[in-house]
Order: sequence, then structure tokens, then C-alpha cells
Amino acid sequence: MSNNRKRVTYPIQGIPTCGQNYLGFLQLFAAVALYGMGVANVLGQSYPSKPIRLIVPSAPGGSPDFHARLIAIELSRQMGQSVVVDNRAGASGIIGLEVIAKAAPDGYTLGYSPFNFITNSIVFAKLPYDAAKDFQPVVLQNTGANLLAVTPTLPVHSVQELVEYARAQPGKLSYGTLGGGASTLLAIELFKIMTNTQIVQVSYKSVQQAITDTIAGQVQIICDNMPSISPHVRAGRLRALGITTLKRSLAMPDIPTIAEAGLPGFEVATSSGYLLPARTPHDIVLRLNSEINKALSSAAVSEKFAANGTVIAGGTPEQFAEFLRRETTKWAGVIKAAGIKPQ
Repeated sequence: MSNNRKRVTYPIQGIPTCGQNYLGFLQLFAAVALYGMGVANVLGQSYPSKPIRLIVPSAPGGSPDFHARLIAIELSRQMGQSVVVDNRAGASGIIGLEVIAKAAPDGYTLGYSPFNFITNSIVFAKLPYDAAKDFQPVVLQNTGANLLAVTPTLPVHSVQELVEYARAQPGKLSYGTLGGGASTLLAIELFKIMTNTQIVQVSYKSVQQAITDTIAGQVQIICDNMPSISPHVRAGRLRALGITTLKRSLAMPDIPTIAEAGLPGFEVATSSGYLLPARTPHDIVLRLNSEINKALSSAAVSEKFAANGTVIAGGTPEQFAEFLRRETTKWAGVIKAAGIKPQ
């Protein structure tokens, strides 16, 4: 048999052999690339294609839960997919924040960023996540004030009377807190430093338990976000003494700031926002930023926030990231001054 038979090649359809014009191959390659980009764009536009889980690192009923549920309703309406609130309470928010950090970075796990997201990295020596590396900031939701309140059976009706009572009976009064880096703790610890008083800390798993025990008189003092405290003040179950910000709240203008009521310079301003796991695609980050900004500007959200003394912020992911860096530096100084050691 002869070995001089001419070799025959069978080109794959659409891909030229060496004898064909190479320009055709380049045109085909470009067409395939453009097709791929089109598919990716369509996939990006289809987000979200299933329900989004919104992790709230606290129990139902507090201001984080109140805020998150309002936003979830608006996002569901705007985006055409359910946004389901998933409360993961405990350990100063660490349990819920770890869930956010370790979730798939696909945009289907959104996280609520409470005030103690900022302070946990200062007051805890070891965390199951890296606050600087494991999260993608989306948007700053709001800033707000805490309300200093006491059980109605306590015979004090002003900040100055509380200071005098606490000084006269050191160690007798107690306050409810979530512990860790929560504003419920930092506000009273700062109060104690500035007034040279001794008030005992009692830690709870949820702020609702702390509020319930303050109403019942098991502890005498609570200082939490206005949405959590103000309904009980209006109902007469708690007595409000002061606001922790430097300006009075438009929601409760008759209540003085703690600074004007006898402690010049006293200020504790809380904040919250939304986070995604690190490495979430940038287009999804921008989409959620846009949708949450839209929700915050809606009448359904803005009116209810304002009624509870909450100041809406909004803005870009970059602005929220810078805010987090700035606030971390600020509270590191306060916590050091308060003598709070890392746990």
C-alpha cells in the first residue's frame, strides 16, 4: 500500500484552515467575544432572579429590625423579588455579621450594618471575620440619637438629678446593655466617666429584654436608639431624661440634649447601613446602592424614619466606606478613654 496518499483535513465549521483568509478568523473571534459580553450583560440585568436574604444581626423588635423591615418592603416592591429579613441575634451582633461575611458574594445575602459593626473591632480582641477585608460597604442608611431613659419609679426627672442620685448611692443603680461595642454600653460608660459615678452594667442578649427589665424596675437605666425607646416614653412606661446628640430631635423636641442638661460636650451619635460580602460584583453593589437610596427617599420610609428621630443619610459605597474608617478612629479614642479593655 502506498504511503504517498494526500492528507485530507476536515476543518471545524466556521474556523478557517491555514489556506483561508486569517481575517475571517479575527472577525469570528470578535463576534464570539461580543456575543459573550452580551450574554454577561443580560445575566447582569436579570439580577435579582430569586429572593434576597437580609441579615439583621439583632433580635426582632429593635430599631435595626424596624429599619431593615421598612427597607425590605420597599426593595421587594422596587426590584420585583422578595427581600426576606433574617434575624441573627447574639454576641453583640457578631453572629449575624459572621453570616454576612461568609455568605456567597453573589448579591443574594445583604447585611444590615449596626452601630457596633464599627466598635466590635475595637472592643473584641478576636473576631470570626475581618471588618476591613470581609465586607463590601453598600450605603450609609442613617445617623441617629440614643435616648437616655429611666424606670418611672426612680425619683429623678432630669440628667442633673440622675447624676446627684448616682453620686449619693454609688453602685446602687444599674443599666441594661447588649455589652460589647453597643451604643447602649458606650453611652452610659461615657456618662459615668464625665460624671464620676458608679453605675452597674447588666448585659442582655437583646435590647428588648433590657427595655422590659427597665420598665419593670429590675434595672433602672437604659440608653438605646430612639425607635426602640420613644414608644415606651410616649406610653409613660419609661421616663426620658436626655438625647445623646448635640442637637435636639425633631421627633421629640421637648427633650433636652444631655449636653445642654448638664454635661457640656457629651455626644453619642449612632449610625447604620448595609453591607455585602467582599468580592461581590461591582455592578450588583451599585444596583443595591441605587435601590436602597431610592427606598430611603420614598415617603413610606422617610416619614417613618423622621417620626422616630432618625436622620436619613444615603450616598455612595465609597462615602460609606470612608464614614466607617472615620468613625472607627473616633470610637477607638472614646473606648480607650473609657478604659474599656478588649474582650
